[in-house]
Amino acid sequence: MNISDIKDAIGEEIVARGFFLVDVTVSKENDIVITVESESGIVELEDCVSLSRYFETRFDREAEDYSLTVSSAGLDQPFKVFRQFEKAVGSKVEVSLKGGKKLVATLAEADPESITLKYTAKEAVEGKKKKELVEHVDRFTMDQVNAVRPYISF
Repeated sequence: MNISDIKDAIGEEIVARGFFLVDVTVSKENDIVITVESESGIVELEDCVSLSRYFETRFDREAEDYSLTVSSAGLDQPFKVFRQFEKAVGSKVEVSLKGGKKLVATLAEADPESITLKYTAKEAVEGKKKKELVEHVDRFTMDQVNAVRPYISF
C-alpha cells in the first residue's frame, strides 16, 4: 500500500467532511498514520473514528494486513502543509528560526515561499538607558524557518 493510493482513496471524503490532509505515513510494517485538520473548528474523536471506518471500507484489512491510526494535527506539532499556515494567519504562533532564535508572534501573512510575522521585542533604543518594546513586522523565507506551531498560552 502506498501513500498515493491512500490519498486518492480518502481525499474526497476528508474534504467532504470539512477537513484537509496534513500527513500520511506508511511504515515498512504497513502501520498507516493519517493526520487531518479541520478547515474551521476542531477535529473530534468521532470524526477520526468515522474516517477510520471509511478507510476500512476502501481497503481490505485481511488482504493488505495494515494497522491504521487517524488523528488530528496536534497543537504542539509544527505545521507540515501550507494550508495550516493559511488557517493560522491572524493568530499567534511560536516560530523557531535557523540559528536558534525563537519568536512568539502573530502570523500576519503566509505564502508558500515565506511568512510575515508581527511581534514586539525589548531592545536598546538610541538615546535611552532602558530597553524598550519595539514593534517589528518581518518577513522570513521558508528556508530561514525551522518550525512554526500554534502558540498556546494558559
